[in-house]
Amino acid sequence: MVNRSEFSQEQMKELAFTQQELEELARAREMPITFDEDCPETTPERAVKFRRVNPPRGGSRFA
Repeated sequence: MVNRSEFSQEQMKELAFTQQELEELARAREMPITFDEDCPETTPERAVKFRRVNPPRGGSRFA
């Protein structure tokens, strides 16, 4: 993981969101989720059948 204190002020400014991007994110958060035939809402039955594409490897890093 990266430590933010190691970044220069210039690097922090480059990585920061612009005001326009922050406004777009705020609008996106307020939009409702719309399900359709290509992206149906997941039911509990479907969730049980869900299989991860990248299953976790043996052992836990966060034990």
